[in-house]
Amino acid sequence: MMVPLALLVLAGLVAAMAPRLLTRSDWPDREPVVALWVWQCVVAAVLLCCALAMSLSAAAAWEAVRGHVFAVAPHAVVEAYALTSYASWAAPLAVALACGAVWTAAMLTREVRGARARRRRRRAELVVRSPRLPGEDAGAERLVVLEGERPDAWSLGGAAPQLVITTAALRRLKGERLDAVLAHEQGHARARHDWLLHCSGALANGFPQVPVFAAFRDQVHHLVELAADDAASRRFGRLNTALALVELNEDRGVFGPCPAQLSQVPGRVHRLLAPTPRLTAARRLRLTAAAALVPAVPLLVTFVPGLSALG
Repeated sequence: MMVPLALLVLAGLVAAMAPRLLTRSDWPDREPVVALWVWQCVVAAVLLCCALAMSLSAAAAWEAVRGHVFAVAPHAVVEAYALTSYASWAAPLAVALACGAVWTAAMLTREVRGARARRRRRRAELVVRSPRLPGEDAGAERLVVLEGERPDAWSLGGAAPQLVITTAALRRLKGERLDAVLAHEQGHARARHDWLLHCSGALANGFPQVPVFAAFRDQVHHLVELAADDAASRRFGRLNTALALVELNEDRGVFGPCPAQLSQVPGRVHRLLAPTPRLTAARRLRLTAAAALVPAVPLLVTFVPGLSALG
């Protein structure tokens, strides 16, 4: 079978089956960190299939590319891929996949630049609303307190993450509940969840017709919040974390009719108050290892003809 076609079929199967399997399972909410890893491996496998198919199609279409792709390969290996058998349609396929790669890079660049611009604007606003004191280290991580009537807390990502909390939140949250909110935001910053959000958003916005990328974006938004909740609850308890979520969001109407982007808050509170047992360490290890093997399948499909010829 022609390897580029096999890779594209594999990409389609992974893109179609993996989101269904993951969204229908109950374990991702129990192990959000493992689920995030699995989603990344799935998307990496789809992208790797397309990249490898592009390389082999370009090698079949153009002699110059073939010389680079198979530069050190013996003649028997090149013959094993039967590049001339699909040379007639290899060029259009390679061009289409290359355009997809360029578009992906452009979307990711736009997403990162947009996020940096928004972050610069918000940091400039923080400097105006909460100027640094004389002698304060500009590079040190700090907690910024803003005057505000709405209880809120968030983290500004980047090379030097900043935690921001409003005075209304400080008045409402006391003791370990306040600590739990700060630990939640620190969990986002330490795990660099902003990069996951950027990448998933870029793929979903760049390819809105591809369901796996839209599912990846939606699940990343959901799972990073659960992972941060778990980071806070491990330090300050599930009850304190759940009560902090309630106190931060009770004035926003999220526990009744609410906007879609806030509707996950009641589910997060219920998850904290009525936790299901975590997966065993052995099962978590098996899931992690199995996910890591998913991107290896395209490599195996690609190299099998060459390895068979050498054998």
